[in-house]
Amino acid sequence: MSEPPTAIDIADLTVAYQRKPVLWEINLKIPQGALVGLVGPNGAGKSTLIKSIMDMVPRIAGRVEIHGQPLNKQRHNIAYVPQRESVDWDFPATVLDVVTMGLYREIGWFMPVRNEHRKRATAALDQVGIAELAGRQISQLSGGQQQRTFLARALVQSANVFLMDEPFAAVDAATEQSIIEVLRQQQVRGKTIVVVHHDLHTVPEYFDHLILLNVRAVAWGAMATTFTPENLRKTYGGRLTLLEEVTEAMRRRSAVK
Repeated sequence: MSEPPTAIDIADLTVAYQRKPVLWEINLKIPQGALVGLVGPNGAGKSTLIKSIMDMVPRIAGRVEIHGQPLNKQRHNIAYVPQRESVDWDFPATVLDVVTMGLYREIGWFMPVRNEHRKRATAALDQVGIAELAGRQISQLSGGQQQRTFLARALVQSANVFLMDEPFAAVDAATEQSIIEVLRQQQVRGKTIVVVHHDLHTVPEYFDHLILLNVRAVAWGAMATTFTPENLRKTYGGRLTLLEEVTEAMRRRSAVK
């Protein structure tokens, strides 16, 4: 059986802030159709890696290709869900407005939003379970509802690559399960999804591929070969609390099989 084509190809990527390396010589190939967890300690460069793929931070060296092409030829093919902390939730926009923003390339700047666009945005909201909130101001929503709104905005783009920066932060268990189910549906359709995640307990349950990052790419690949106590110790430095988490996560992984 042939291997799937590469969706994201990262070569020799180095990023630094004020001369301090945040990412160092990252080399990764993420296969098309993978649901990937991006995991590492605080300050490991997880968000920076997502942003560097999007060319949102300057690189010292390296290149990134999406489906074998540079970003400027594939930008329309990437849907980005930022961290909640980076969003101005007081911006005066309804939930439907925010989702419709995912169609701006199609609609065009300063052009009227047509009924067909609203229908597609509403369908995306229905897919994430909050269509009834379409007319609410985004600032009036709970954290979980806000995350679902931004997921709907990503869905309406019809992109092939999803980059998501901690979509499970500050959401309840029901919302988390709902989001991961939507992501699995997208994976079935051949989408490639990279998710910054921090909960080791759910890593083997949620993802089939894993990137362990701590400034460098410590390990990456299929979950079965990458999610190991040795790799996690290398990534997190062997702290006692981590070892307890590793033990529990490995136990959960065995129970899922």
